[in-house]
Amino acid sequence: MSLSGHLLTAARDLQDPNFLRTVVLLLEHGEQGALGVVLNRPGDSSVSEVWDHIDAEPCDCDQLMNVGGPVQGPLIALHTSPDLGEKRVLPGLFMSLQRESIDQLVRQDEHEFRLYSGNSGWGGGQLEGELQMGGWLTTPARKEDVFADSDELWRSVTNRIGLEIMLPGKQRAHLPADPNLN
Repeated sequence: MSLSGHLLTAARDLQDPNFLRTVVLLLEHGEQGALGVVLNRPGDSSVSEVWDHIDAEPCDCDQLMNVGGPVQGPLIALHTSPDLGEKRVLPGLFMSLQRESIDQLVRQDEHEFRLYSGNSGWGGGQLEGELQMGGWLTTPARKEDVFADSDELWRSVTNRIGLEIMLPGKQRAHLPADPNLN
C-alpha cells in the first residue's frame, strides 16, 4: 500500500537525530522507495537570503527556508497554486520543482507556500522496515499540516494519531472537553 500523501511522525523512541520529533510528508512511495520532506524543521535563512546566493533576481520574501531532510536535492515547493503545480500531493496542495514555478511562488502573496532544501528519502523496502520496527507512526496528511506552526506540529499530529487509535472514527469535535463526562 502506498503511503503517498501520508504523514510519517517520528515515534518517541526514534533516535536518528535527523528525524527526532519530526513530521514528514510523503510525496512519493512505491516499490522503488519513498521521498518526503520534513514539515517541522525551519532553517536559518530566509527565502530572500537564499535567492541572493542562487543568482536569481532578488525577492523580498522573508519566509524561512525549511530543511526537508538530510538528502541533498533540488528545492521543493509545496503550495496552494494549481497553476504553478507540477504534481498534486493532496486536494488543494501541489508540489513544484522547476525553478520558474518556484520563482513565481516567492514573488506572489496570493497562495500559501513552503520551500524545502533537501529531502527525506528511503530505498526500496527501507521505510517498510522502519515502520515494522515502530520508528514511525502514520496518518493521512491534511493540507493544513504543511502550513501549521512547526513548533506544535509533532505534538498535534501525535495527539491526532493517538485519538485515531483510541477512538477510531471519532472526531475531536464530537468528544466532550472533560473526559470524565464519557
